[in-house]
Amino acid sequence: MKIALVASGSAAVPGGQSVQADLLVRRLREEGHEAELIPIDPTFPAGLGWVRRIPWVRTMLNQLLYLPSLLRLRRADVAQIFSASYASFFLAPAPAIAVARLFGRRVVLNYHSGEADDHLTRHGAWVAPWLRRADALVVPSPWLRDVFARHGHDALVIPNAVDLSRFTFRSRPHSPVHLLCTRNLEPIYRVDVVLRAFAMLRKQGRSVTLTIAGSGSGEEELRRLALQEGVAVRFAGSVSPPEMPRLYQEADLFLNASVVDNQPMSILEAFASGTPVVTTGPGGIPALVTHEETGLLVPENDPDALASAVARLMDDPRLAQRLARQAHERALRHEWKRVGPAWIQVLSGDATAAARRTDEPPAVCRGEARG
Repeated sequence: MKIALVASGSAAVPGGQSVQADLLVRRLREEGHEAELIPIDPTFPAGLGWVRRIPWVRTMLNQLLYLPSLLRLRRADVAQIFSASYASFFLAPAPAIAVARLFGRRVVLNYHSGEADDHLTRHGAWVAPWLRRADALVVPSPWLRDVFARHGHDALVIPNAVDLSRFTFRSRPHSPVHLLCTRNLEPIYRVDVVLRAFAMLRKQGRSVTLTIAGSGSGEEELRRLALQEGVAVRFAGSVSPPEMPRLYQEADLFLNASVVDNQPMSILEAFASGTPVVTTGPGGIPALVTHEETGLLVPENDPDALASAVARLMDDPRLAQRLARQAHERALRHEWKRVGPAWIQVLSGDATAAARRTDEPPAVCRGEARG
C-alpha cells in the first residue's frame, strides 16, 4: 500500500503523536509498504522561526505551508490522519479528510486526545460530519472507544505501539532515588504537583533528585515554584525521541500527575525501560496501570499522595522491582508484532479483521459499510 500519515512531525516540541507517527512510518516501510509523513506542523522557512512565538501569526503561516502539502494525498491509497481536539481538529484533521475524500482515498482517523469527551460535548454537531467521512475511526484505548460510543460513534481499539528495540529493561534492586517526569509543561499534565511532591520528600529528608523533561507554557511558573520550595530541579527542556531512552535508564521512578489523558507514550516507555511508575488515573490510564500490579495509582491534584507513594517504593524496593517486571510484561502487548497486523488490516480496509487481532472487544466502524 501507499500510506500517507498526517500527523505532528515536530522536532521542536516532541510528543506522543510525533513519536507514534515516526514509529508507524518506519515499521510500515519495513513491512514493504510505501509510507510517508505529511507533518501538520511543517518546518518554517529559515529566518521565520521567531513567528512561532506569536500565536495567530504562527497559525496562519503554518496553514499556508500545511494545506498545500495535502496535495500529496493524491499519491496515496489510504490516509491515516492523527487527530487531537478543539481548534486543532478543524485546522489539521478536517482539511486532510476533505482532501483525501476529494481524491477518493480511504481515510483512517486515528484519534488520540484525552479531551475527546469535552470536545464532542461542546462541538459534536461540527465534528460528527467529519467523523462520518472516515472509513474507520481508530482509538488507542477502550476508554476512548467508550467516550465515542456515548456520543454515537463507533470506534476500533488499536493500542499505541512502543519500540522495544529502543528501550532496554534495567532491574533496579536499590531504593529508588532518581525521579523523572517527561510530560510537556502544560496545565493538563500538572507537573507542578510532581514538583510539590518532590519538595515534600526533600523536606522529609529523603535523598531524591528530580528531572523534568519537557517544554511548554508553564516552564517559567515551574521554575519559580522550584525556587519558592527551595529545591534544585533539573529542567532538561525538550528532549528528542532518540535521547529519551537514556533518561529512563538513568531514572529510578517515573512520575505523572496529569488530570486529562488517554494512553500516554511516556508511561509505555517507562514500562519498556523497567522504570517503576507512580501516576494519577485520568482517562485511559487505569487500563494501562493496574494499581499495585503494573504501578501505583494516586488521586489527582494531591502532591501529598504522590509523595507518599514514592516514599512507599523507596522503603520497599522489592515492590518497585515487582511492579517494573509486571509493567514490562504489559509493554510487550504494545510491541509492533502485536499491534502491527491490526494496523495493516485496518489500513487495507478490513476493520473487522483488525478488531479480531486486538485484545479488546471488537467494534464495527461505520465507515466500513461503504467498503
